[in-house]
Amino acid sequence: MKKRIAIVGAGAVGSYLGGHLARTGNDVTLIDPWPEHIETIRQRGLHLSGMRDEETCIVSVPTMHLTEVQSLSRQRPIDIAIISSKSYDTEWCTTLIRPYLSPQGYVVSAQNSINEEIIAGVVGWGRTVGCIVGNNFAVDLYEPGCVRRTMPRDFETKSILVGEVHGRVTPRVKELHALFTPIDGSGVTTNLWGVRWSKLCVNGMRNGVSAATGMSGNERDAHPVIRRLVIRLGGEAIRTGQSLGLDLEHITGIEPNLLRSASEGDATALAEVERHMQKGTGSQARSNLQRPSMAQDIQKGRRTEIGEINGFIVRKAKEAGCAAPAHERIVDIVRKVERGEVTPRPELLFEI
Repeated sequence: MKKRIAIVGAGAVGSYLGGHLARTGNDVTLIDPWPEHIETIRQRGLHLSGMRDEETCIVSVPTMHLTEVQSLSRQRPIDIAIISSKSYDTEWCTTLIRPYLSPQGYVVSAQNSINEEIIAGVVGWGRTVGCIVGNNFAVDLYEPGCVRRTMPRDFETKSILVGEVHGRVTPRVKELHALFTPIDGSGVTTNLWGVRWSKLCVNGMRNGVSAATGMSGNERDAHPVIRRLVIRLGGEAIRTGQSLGLDLEHITGIEPNLLRSASEGDATALAEVERHMQKGTGSQARSNLQRPSMAQDIQKGRRTEIGEINGFIVRKAKEAGCAAPAHERIVDIVRKVERGEVTPRPELLFEI
């Protein structure tokens, strides 16, 4: 019998993962609070598209609104619960699904930031698994029932990494790897915390900047002033992670110490990092529609994850005895944008 999978938080990433898991024959249910999204999928199916015509498909997948989750008590238990909600919703989403887990069921964080500790606080460390959805996995829920990918699929690159909190390779991470491999490039990591922080570095460099400026990913990396700020943000996040003793991995293809040196004024390193950021060609070329999730939130008038991404870096920097002043400023500015006090534009960040 196939494992029963629940996607808790069927936004862009959750719907994309859940839709493709259903497309490849798995028993998947999407759970989300957005009524129009749930109802559209029920009536018309989930529409998935990408940067090539052959990526377009319509998938029939069971859905539940939050108010219907209690009906799981009359169904077969959940073996794998994938939390793909916003980070600030992690605790209640985990609490919501906990009563319906099978005896060996476990919870997977496929989110931004670092939320395994929050999940473990609800279900225990033994039922907590990490999943890093990589930075070349950009998707957008642009209308109810419709998700598009805005970066090319690349099965050679490990876009989805799964790992145990203790670093061992277990049957369940092998199981997740097998589930995700038909969707995209997938792998197993024994360095969950280092990979998590490396992904956090990227989110800290990009998400708040695009939210504050309104820029697409391509516009952001092409702008000389904003690009230098992005590099500074990366350097602060790397210094913090290294101060915490984490073994960081490549950050958007850049070696962490090279990016850190670039942020600290090494001209040779800076030139190399800027060349890498401006490539924008080949298999990793982005659509001009691509915007990080936080910029999408601003466009849609939703709460952002600024506190859980840049704010998280600031808090951890203080714990480690170092500083992250550029991240502090980004948090302040994005909060003002959220409240409608200022309009997103590049000039907001020129003085950081």
